[in-house]
Amino acid sequence: MLKTILFDVDGVFLSEERYFDASALTVRELLLSNHYLGLGRDASFRTTYSDQEIAEIRKNVFRNDRVLNFLKSRGMNANWDMIYITFSVQLIHLAAQLPEPLKAQAAALLQKPIDRGTLDQLREWFHSHPVTIDFDMMLKDYSGTKATRQDLILFLNDLAGHYLGVQTAPFKPKSKLWHIGEHASQEWYIGDDNVLPATGIPSVQTGKKGFMNEEVTLADPDTIRAMFRMLREKGVQIGIATGRPHLETYRPFGYLHWLELLDENHMATADDVLTAEKKFDAAPLAKPHPFTYLLSYYGKDSDVRKLTSRKPEPLPDGEETLIVGDSLADLLCARQIGCRFAGVLTGLSSKKARAELEAHHADFILDSVADIPELAKKLILES
Repeated sequence: MLKTILFDVDGVFLSEERYFDASALTVRELLLSNHYLGLGRDASFRTTYSDQEIAEIRKNVFRNDRVLNFLKSRGMNANWDMIYITFSVQLIHLAAQLPEPLKAQAAALLQKPIDRGTLDQLREWFHSHPVTIDFDMMLKDYSGTKATRQDLILFLNDLAGHYLGVQTAPFKPKSKLWHIGEHASQEWYIGDDNVLPATGIPSVQTGKKGFMNEEVTLADPDTIRAMFRMLREKGVQIGIATGRPHLETYRPFGYLHWLELLDENHMATADDVLTAEKKFDAAPLAKPHPFTYLLSYYGKDSDVRKLTSRKPEPLPDGEETLIVGDSLADLLCARQIGCRFAGVLTGLSSKKARAELEAHHADFILDSVADIPELAKKLILES
């Protein structure tokens, strides 16, 4: 039987490409803009690029997407985490290039929470003592660790110790520096008009129109609408479990006319994750913690605290629940709560993801979400 399907969004319904473009632009901005480290030196920072220029920036920052694929293969799913790691590796290496005694002073700064004041001081030193960005360092540094998931972030403290000779602990999930990158990324994705209403904080670097209104679907929108209608008619509960914020989920789902076919009580977004983390002091709850899927299953009107456990209980009808995602993080979520998993080959790794999904024993591997109706009909008929 099939009673419930819980869907991821990026790599399933909507293309991740613009998110990764925005992530690369964010890392570059944090390094070059005078609002941050200022390595571009020129006070005027461009916020408009051609598609070709964006492709070149992403190719350079993420080394032909090898950085993104590596992090995803280690169970990291959130773009904000990927931005944080990529930028922080550069921050550590840049500080290590400073001459003494500035290097020691920079090391001391990185033993405390890293905020805008930290970046302002480093920018002043970097303007006086030129340093060099090297995006190859991230993969080199991480080649020596088996860290996965959120431990990939904590490993940054080990790198700081290795290159700066200090014991430090400010590199952690949802740190002040993490939130600086998160906000800059939001500016790129949702644009100036939406930043203040969505975040409560104005744009730091103005002039961004945002990618949110240019979403690319991974199957025909009408096909997806028909799928939602069919599942509802068959009595299958539908849930959405995404790492996207509320606005970036609801806006495209609205203009694509999907929202009207869904129960918003069973649509869990990054905003719900952040709210639960703060309310219950339970960070991190982002994937591969299954909280987002649990919330989409039980509903936002359920006892949310129970869903924040470090070792969540399997779903009562896990065998009758299917999770649809594109990444290892989604598969790990399914395994933790006893669900079956269907991996679609429309994410970052595309067809290359098949080997990884097979290695981790995905129950089903599909070309795209457009194949879900046929699979659903078979599962509904199972006895």
